[in-house]
Amino acid sequence: MNAEGEILFARRGVAGIVTLNRPQALNALTFSMVLALRAQLDHWASEARVRHVLIRAAGERAFCAGGDIRALYDLHQAGRIDEVIEFWAQEYPLNAAIKHYNKPYVALVDGLVMGGGVGVSMHGALRIAGDRFAFAMPEVGIGFFPDVGATFLLPRLPGKIGTYLALTGNRLGPADAVAFGLATHHVPSARFGALLDALCKSDDLGKTLAGFVVDAGPASLLPLVKLIDRAFAGATIEAILAALDQEAAGAGADASFAREQAALIRTKCPLSLKIALEQMKRGASLDFDQAMRTEFRIVNRVARGQNFYEGVRAAVLDKDNAPRWNPATLAEVSAEAVAAQFAPLPEELSL
Repeated sequence: MNAEGEILFARRGVAGIVTLNRPQALNALTFSMVLALRAQLDHWASEARVRHVLIRAAGERAFCAGGDIRALYDLHQAGRIDEVIEFWAQEYPLNAAIKHYNKPYVALVDGLVMGGGVGVSMHGALRIAGDRFAFAMPEVGIGFFPDVGATFLLPRLPGKIGTYLALTGNRLGPADAVAFGLATHHVPSARFGALLDALCKSDDLGKTLAGFVVDAGPASLLPLVKLIDRAFAGATIEAILAALDQEAAGAGADASFAREQAALIRTKCPLSLKIALEQMKRGASLDFDQAMRTEFRIVNRVARGQNFYEGVRAAVLDKDNAPRWNPATLAEVSAEAVAAQFAPLPEELSL
């Protein structure tokens, strides 16, 4: 356990157990949590008694609702921009360490999982979704971009599901998460405690899980996959919106869904939308480490701009939901401005 008690570590049987322990803050990741988790994973990597690592969270509302964006906002307001960027300089290598971990890394995810929570759960070998599982990458709504490995993760989902998630920030429940490969298994929330106990006693993960896994039920997005693949195939945000508007001119459930998505996208930060779409294009051909270095390039620009902090102000501080984006419209965001976000840095991310 670290001094603050924000993240807890224990070895039980053959498992190393990580518990995110800020339920009152939806288990949002702090800088100290990032550092502590990386140090503990490095220790367990060479600990013979630890055969696999289990990560879970305290409370029922959230596994982890993301990074502590209020703390980043406060650092920026104090002019401590280097400390803001240092958060990601430590978080992104942690995400890579999880992706490449030398032992099975098992995430027991119940409740909301967004942003930084995605980075410490969705890159592991096994991702167990409970009944309350709700995945989202809503960053474009706060002037940011889908990070913590989303550049790698989302383009590898079937069809254009990843692009749809990146641009809308919509949530996926357990059935959709299993159907599209974000979650590897569904286990009822009420059985998470028993599953944890069983996983601590056996290193045969597949056999142990088999006794707990149940069908997650029908995926709500499956009937809409063809529409999503059509509409989100556009090369630009403007083309995607035009396709959605065209679908919305029809009738029935597809038209209603398209209308809702178009309206939702139009509320997001224009620059963030164009960055996210470019991530989806580039990410499909990048390996994980390349994706993380790409995100570090972007975050160095976004963290020195104003949209992210304006988004946090509007959504978290003042809660007026009336952000003043700059540029204010999609038309004002040039291809050159987007490309500049992806340009190499004088000093690239060290992984």
